[in-house]
Amino acid sequence: MTEPLPIGVLGLGRMGRIHARHLAALPEARLVAVASRRSEAAHEVATLYGARAYTHYDDLLADRELRAVVIASATHEHAKHVKAAAAAGLAIFCEKPIALRLEDTDGALSAVAKAGVPLQVGFMRRFDPAFVEAKRRIEAGAIGQPITFKAISRDPQLPTAEAEEALVRGNLFIDLGVHDFDMARWLMGQEVCQVHAVGGALVYRRLAEAGGVDNGLLSMVFADGALGGVELSRNAAYGYDVRTEVLGTEGALLIGGLQRTPLSVLTPSGVTHDVFPWFPERFADAYLAEIRHFVQCVRAGELPSPDGQDDRAALQVALAATESLKTGMAVTVTAS
Repeated sequence: MTEPLPIGVLGLGRMGRIHARHLAALPEARLVAVASRRSEAAHEVATLYGARAYTHYDDLLADRELRAVVIASATHEHAKHVKAAAAAGLAIFCEKPIALRLEDTDGALSAVAKAGVPLQVGFMRRFDPAFVEAKRRIEAGAIGQPITFKAISRDPQLPTAEAEEALVRGNLFIDLGVHDFDMARWLMGQEVCQVHAVGGALVYRRLAEAGGVDNGLLSMVFADGALGGVELSRNAAYGYDVRTEVLGTEGALLIGGLQRTPLSVLTPSGVTHDVFPWFPERFADAYLAEIRHFVQCVRAGELPSPDGQDDRAALQVALAATESLKTGMAVTVTAS
């Protein structure tokens, strides 16, 4: 197609607003409509970008002008909305994960396959310049054969009471760790076959009452015997901290860091620098790049990536980690 892609955004929380802002600025896209059950949010964003406002997802998906939709609703509603969007014949961009259970994920992916529509999942780290370059160098053989993967993902805090409830429902490994599990598969070029997890509510004690944890550690074994480790935390009070390391037989890659601005201040009292406050700032370029990739693929009639099977594979690792946390035992990640 030669015209801008007519697209809508379903869900106007933080991620929905980020996607709406980027789509409104992309010359390849045209933000046609937005939807939120919160009427004031729908009309605010619609007015800001000259789009139509809906308060029910069915009304948005029935908009005859739409060719595609971004699903940024609450996680437990993703699968329902993916099925509805597929039935409407729309190309779909869905925030991760598609669902909290494999059965629901499979149902959504089946609906997408039956409708024959493209689906991209929001694993934005695949579009971050540092991770992209790391992947390129691994594939070029710059560090030899990758043999260990290590990742740290630390949020500065639990964001809100509402989000806290959602985090317990999705849990630390699914909500936060799924990004690292996707990176593990993507950078190492193979599947995770076994995990062993430990964790606890070490800061936000009230999470324990609901079976949640705010800190967790995970060890993993890959299909060819390579090893991995992931640390997850909700209490990095100093800022947003995402770092990854891949060790190969001939070198290593260190991806990411704490410092946001390449400026260090040196005084008699010490050396200081700023840090990333939260994920929108750390992955600002990646969020724009991933939605541009989706739009360009749909316009060109190409399949976008990462897709639903990537989401399913990362969710399998997260669910295995959750089971391991409960049982205290290593858990095999079933290939399927």
